[in-house]
Amino acid sequence: MKRKKRLNDNIKGWLYLLPALLFLGAFMVYPLIDVFVYSFEEGYHSASQTYLGIGAYNYSYVLHDPYFLQALQNTFLLVIITVPLSTVIAIAVSVGLNSIKALRDFFQTVYFLPYVTNTLAVGLVFMILFRKTPYSDGFINLIIRFFGGSSVDFIEGPYWAKMFVLCFYTIWVVMPFKILILTSALSSVNQDYYKAAKVDGTSRWRTFIKITLPMISPMVFYLIITGFIGAFKAYSDVVALFGTNLNAAGMNTIVGYVYDMLYGDSGGYPSYASAAAILLFVIVLTITCINLLGSKKHVHY
Repeated sequence: MKRKKRLNDNIKGWLYLLPALLFLGAFMVYPLIDVFVYSFEEGYHSASQTYLGIGAYNYSYVLHDPYFLQALQNTFLLVIITVPLSTVIAIAVSVGLNSIKALRDFFQTVYFLPYVTNTLAVGLVFMILFRKTPYSDGFINLIIRFFGGSSVDFIEGPYWAKMFVLCFYTIWVVMPFKILILTSALSSVNQDYYKAAKVDGTSRWRTFIKITLPMISPMVFYLIITGFIGAFKAYSDVVALFGTNLNAAGMNTIVGYVYDMLYGDSGGYPSYASAAAILLFVIVLTITCINLLGSKKHVHY
């Protein structure tokens, strides 16, 4: 009788999960398998749905394509710079917000406003601030010249200047979400720990390292993982700053390369796009697994 009841419960559980499983299978698992198959079909012709053979040529082409290598470099630089910086700044801002009493809700709202603003609109504002025109050098260059520096074309100038704007913009866009998550995590920390530390005369820095950071480490880890994934998928942010011809600007990303191979001026090559997409998937999966292994030592649940 108990075995039959357990069987019925299992069947009910799977029936409850069935809509979600069908959704995941149709929109995540099947497309991933389809892209994986496309990536090995050499000389695929989208109109006739035919291909010349099966092999690893698409991967070889992509890995030797200078546009892909440039996109890979841009993406890795964006990830390495923006994820740690944005996380550290968000922790500092969240701790500061958590320590004040007056106008705390007001400041939290101010910091959250960029998150509900369209990223393309924010990108256009950044472009106006940094771009040199025949009539103006831009607001940022006015500030630079005020302090005795020389004007820099951040949008169409040297590579380091364009990467600086992209990183600055990315940090600005992701900061509100991280601050929201971390302020929520900080508010849930048991205050008894802080009271005990205060009684023992523990310094603020040691309290932060030994109490605050370990207590919010699951949220910090979550933000690092999602930050890595989000930065690797960057595309619309770059378009907002540098336009659609990212290869000419030298500022393409891996996702932008995939899009260009499908729909851009050099588009019509789904096999190359699929190979690049699989490479991106492998990179993100590898970094995520490394972070998961590292979290066993540094994340306290």
